[in-house]
Amino acid sequence: MKAVFYHKPDSRYDDVTGQRYHFPQSYLSRVEKVIGDWMVYYGPLKNTPGRYYSGIARVLAVRPDMNEEKHFYADLIDFIDFDRPVEYKENGGFEKRLVQPDGTINNGYKVQAVRELSEQEFASIVQSGLSHDDQWPDRVDPEIDDDDQRHEDISPGFGEPPQPGFIAADYERPIVEQLLRRKWRDKKFKQHVRIAYDRTCAFTGLRLINGKGRPEVEAAHIRPVGKGGNDWVRNGIALSGTVHWMFDRGLLSLDDDFSILRSRHLNSDVSHLLNKDLKAKVPHQPELRPHPEYMGWHREHVFKS
Repeated sequence: MKAVFYHKPDSRYDDVTGQRYHFPQSYLSRVEKVIGDWMVYYGPLKNTPGRYYSGIARVLAVRPDMNEEKHFYADLIDFIDFDRPVEYKENGGFEKRLVQPDGTINNGYKVQAVRELSEQEFASIVQSGLSHDDQWPDRVDPEIDDDDQRHEDISPGFGEPPQPGFIAADYERPIVEQLLRRKWRDKKFKQHVRIAYDRTCAFTGLRLINGKGRPEVEAAHIRPVGKGGNDWVRNGIALSGTVHWMFDRGLLSLDDDFSILRSRHLNSDVSHLLNKDLKAKVPHQPELRPHPEYMGWHREHVFKS
């Protein structure tokens, strides 16, 4: 079963997007049905009226909250941000039990924090949220045969939207297959991070654009996916190649106030490479900046202080 999970940015619940979802016991039976399947984030955005679908993840497991009675956590994996927030009433509404045929809203259904999604509703939401083309696709390698490159190419979108009368399961299956492909996810993550940082290295302030308009800045995971991280834009930071290498090897890190930390293990002073105030240039919007939980993990497990 797939489902919508309501999330509010300033919620009192102990949520971390794409990592854990905190909820009361009243929703336990519904959340348990989603274990092993996909959920869609839904709720308000800061400084934006309305409610939106904003990303998806898979529910790995459910466990009790040991500190708050009658509360639980859903542990999440495979999160990915949508390319854009998708308004829930768009195109006549995605959830048929929420937006009724006459366009009115089922307020009794609207207040439910966990709602079941049909395969068709899930497919339509994902197709709408993850179909923006990359403005700066990777360069083509002339040394590789064109047929091989076409075979390896992974479109950042999902092609045409479902047509009337399509069989939901037949459309949902290739979507799910693509959602789990690491190469496709890496491209999406890079796309989202480059946009959030305006193609600019957070540590050096450099905005290098090659002759064809393609940015050279890279998208770094703060906590690697292989070590429990995810593809949330707040687990990412835009870095140029050299400082990305140093960041991944613990020679540079970030404090919670976005000060750039330099390791004692550096064999030379790299201050001349970094922003003069030794502060990372992060997005203006708080919801796009590196999350404290991931920065803390990097300092504890990677940084060589």
